Amino acid sequence: MFELNDTIVALATPPGRGGIGVIRLSGTGSLRILQGLVASDDFHPEPNILTLRSLIDPATSETLDRALVCYFKAPHSFTGEDVVELHCHGSPILLRTIIDVTLTLDARMATAGEFSLRAVANGRMKLSEAEAIRDLVDAQTDAAARQATRQMKGEISHALQPLQDELLKIIVRLESSLEFVEDDLPLIEQDQLIASLRDLRSECDRMASTFSRGRLLRDGIRVTLIGRPNVGKSSLFNGLLGHGRAIVTDIPGTTRDSITESMGVDGIPLTVTDTAGLRVSTDQIEAIGVDRTRREAADSDLLIVVIDGSESLTEEDHQVLSETVNRRYIIALNKSDLVGFSATRIADDPSSIVSVSAKTAAGLDRLRTAILKPFTNGNANGEGLLITNARHHDLLTRAIDAIRSSENLLRDRASEEIILVGLLNALRYLGEITGETTSDEILGRIFSTFCIGK
Repeated sequence: MFELNDTIVALATPPGRGGIGVIRLSGTGSLRILQGLVASDDFHPEPNILTLRSLIDPATSETLDRALVCYFKAPHSFTGEDVVELHCHGSPILLRTIIDVTLTLDARMATAGEFSLRAVANGRMKLSEAEAIRDLVDAQTDAAARQATRQMKGEISHALQPLQDELLKIIVRLESSLEFVEDDLPLIEQDQLIASLRDLRSECDRMASTFSRGRLLRDGIRVTLIGRPNVGKSSLFNGLLGHGRAIVTDIPGTTRDSITESMGVDGIPLTVTDTAGLRVSTDQIEAIGVDRTRREAADSDLLIVVIDGSESLTEEDHQVLSETVNRRYIIALNKSDLVGFSATRIADDPSSIVSVSAKTAAGLDRLRTAILKPFTNGNANGEGLLITNARHHDLLTRAIDAIRSSENLLRDRASEEIILVGLLNALRYLGEITGETTSDEILGRIFSTFCIGK
C-alpha cells in the first residue's frame, strides 16, 4: 500500500520544556541508528526493556545526554516495524540536537500521523482505531476521552464485522444465483433476503443515528453571550466558568473585545465567548468590539441573550433580540437577586427564558442545562457506542442508501447483476470505515490531521 522502507523520527511528547522528552524512531534502520547514538555496533538491547545509556554525537564523540532507551522488535511494536524510543531530558535544544543527529544517521522527519499510518498499513490496527487515537489526544472532556478509548479498542470494527459478514453472505448467494442460471431464487428465499437487508439497513441506521450525540462529545458547542452594555454578561461568563476570567465593573462598555474560554458540561465541551455590549457607539474602539460581537454571534451554535431583569426592556434590548432571528438562542434574565426583578418582563416563549443571578450563582445550573437542551433533547451522554466521526457517519449513510436501493430492486425482482451493484458498494463503504477498502489518497488526507509524533 505504501513505500515503508525508510526510517522516520519525530518528537513524541509535546514541544517545550519538560522533565522528559521522548523521541521515537520507526523503520528497518531504527536499531542501527540507536547503535550509532550509543557508539556501539555490538549493542543489541533486549526488546521492551528500558536501558540507561549515554547518547553520543558520532561526528564529535561528544556526550549529548544520559537517556533511557527502549527497542521494540518488529512486528511487536506500535507500527509493526522496528521501533526505538529515546527518553531524554526535556530540553527543547537537546531534543532538537538529538533528532538532528538521527537525521545524519539516515533517518528522516516523520510527516503528520505517519507512525499511526504505518501501524494501519502493517495491520497493527484498523483505521477507525487510529482515528480514535487522534480523538483521544484531542478530547476536551472525560466523556469524550472515554468514548475515544472505547473506539481505540476496536468497538466500531467489532460492531461492523457482523454486518459485513451478513452482507457478504447475501452477496455470495446472489452471485451463486447469477453463476447458475437455472438456480433462480425461490420466492420464500427472496423474502428472507429482503428481511435480512432490512435488518442490516436498520442496524446501520441505528449506528448512524448516534452521530448527533457523538459529534457533541467530540466537537462541542460554540456559545456566545450577547446583550446591551451593563446587563451582566461578563459576570455571567465568569459564573459559568467558575472563575474570574473577564474584567467586571459597573462602567458600561468595560468589555471591548471578545473573550473565549472552554469548559465542559455533562461531558459536552463548550466554547463560551463573552462579547462587547451591543449598542451604537461613537467610540472607535467600542465600535470595533461591537462588530466583533456580531461576527462571533454569526459563528456560534447558540446565543445566550443576557437581559437585566430588574429593569424594563430598553430599545437596545429589543435591538439585541432582533439579532436572534432564525438563530438558536436562550434568554438569561439576569439579576434575579435585585429588588424589582420580574421574570414576566419578556413576552417570549417561557421555555427559552432562564432566571439567573450572576452575583449569587442562583440559576446557573438551570442555565447550563438549558444550553445543552436544544442539542441533546435531555440525553447528553448516551450509553453505548457513539459515532463521533463525520467520515464514519457519511460512509454509514452511503451504505444505508445502497442497501435500500438493492432491497427495492430485489423486491421488484430485478436481475442479480443490478442488485449486486448496491450491495458491493455498501460492503466497500463499510470497509472504508475500518480502512480495509480505503484508498491511499484518502488515508493521506486522514493522517495529515494527526500530530507529527503520532
